Amino acid sequence: MPDITPPLAFFDTLEEMPNPFKQPLKSLAHLAIDAPGEVIDDYQCAAEFIYSYRGSPDTFSTYRREIEHFLHWCLVVAKKSLKQVVREDIETYVEFSKQPPPSWIGQKNVPRFLLRQGERVPNHDWRPYVHASGEFAISQSALQSLFSVLSSFFNFLIQESYLSANPVAQIRQKSKFLRKQQSQGKIRRLSPLQWDFVIETAESMAAEQPQIHERTLFVMNALFAMYLRISELVDTSRWQPQMGHFQADQEGNWWLLTVGKGNKEREISVSDAMLAALKRYRLSRGLSGLPMPGESSPLVHKTRGKGGIASTRQIRGIVQKCFDAAAEKMRTNGFSEDAERLSAATVHWLRHTGISEDVKHRPREHVRDDAGHGSSAITDRYIDVERAERHASARQKLIK
Repeated sequence: MPDITPPLAFFDTLEEMPNPFKQPLKSLAHLAIDAPGEVIDDYQCAAEFIYSYRGSPDTFSTYRREIEHFLHWCLVVAKKSLKQVVREDIETYVEFSKQPPPSWIGQKNVPRFLLRQGERVPNHDWRPYVHASGEFAISQSALQSLFSVLSSFFNFLIQESYLSANPVAQIRQKSKFLRKQQSQGKIRRLSPLQWDFVIETAESMAAEQPQIHERTLFVMNALFAMYLRISELVDTSRWQPQMGHFQADQEGNWWLLTVGKGNKEREISVSDAMLAALKRYRLSRGLSGLPMPGESSPLVHKTRGKGGIASTRQIRGIVQKCFDAAAEKMRTNGFSEDAERLSAATVHWLRHTGISEDVKHRPREHVRDDAGHGSSAITDRYIDVERAERHASARQKLIK
């Protein structure tokens, strides 16, 4: 495919995106695209659809990414409005998504928009797709997300009487794009060695710069020990994590109340080690050792300004800085391969790592409830016993 000038970001962050229901768009001049008049209506519908998912940062980001990618293709590549899209176009778009133009692929995440003279303007260094090597390859889970979100989007457009048909639903053989797996894929997590380096690095950072990195240490502990999702640490319109959400029951056992995926409220059991980590973090903030009932102090505070962190990007930045420092220590100590794999880790690996360690010695039902899994089948994916036994039985097979 010939290289095409990369488009600008169409939609801002969750925190900065204007309410499209209250501020309808009248021009697409800021997107620097040459589009027919009805495309303004396409953009308005897309903005309303995405904005409707603002209650969950993770869901908002997923839906924004998929809709934005699709609009980029429609307007920049195919030069079609949504009303012109048919089934064959969806199949063409899927093939495009598997191998987007090189100029559309960035090697690192950069802000979508920049603040200039009090105004949000598109960042020309931003790219729709990101891969560290610059070579993008779409995963099966990403393809599933693409089909799922686009189908929901077209159903939304039908319900809004904007379109009359869903071209995604008209694809009769999605199996040519989506592979079925015999078993669940391997859970991506840190090895015990990598986690040791990560947590020791966080402790060292906290000792050297406590005003900044006591927070880093607490975030790392919370993500690992309580299997928190990144969205469960940030303030949203749906939920504001507070110190008072740590609560003791009548037996003196501590729990954390949170709201997670699917807007489901759950209680997470707090271990003695996690309680000690909480005490240390609170004391570093000038608070009492343990929270009082109803205490409204933010769970993860801003180092500048008041209130809690409201951006998942900021949490990712905190974790990534710790990962990078730990990887450098691993290289210095001769663990180059482990360091390279750690460099590919994401925040969510900490949740996976915590669950994987706990299913080794806790009843899976207990881990399931703390993790907020919908069924034990999901928790079973973290149990490696059968996989290890399967490989052990194959190890001595002879070929000659």
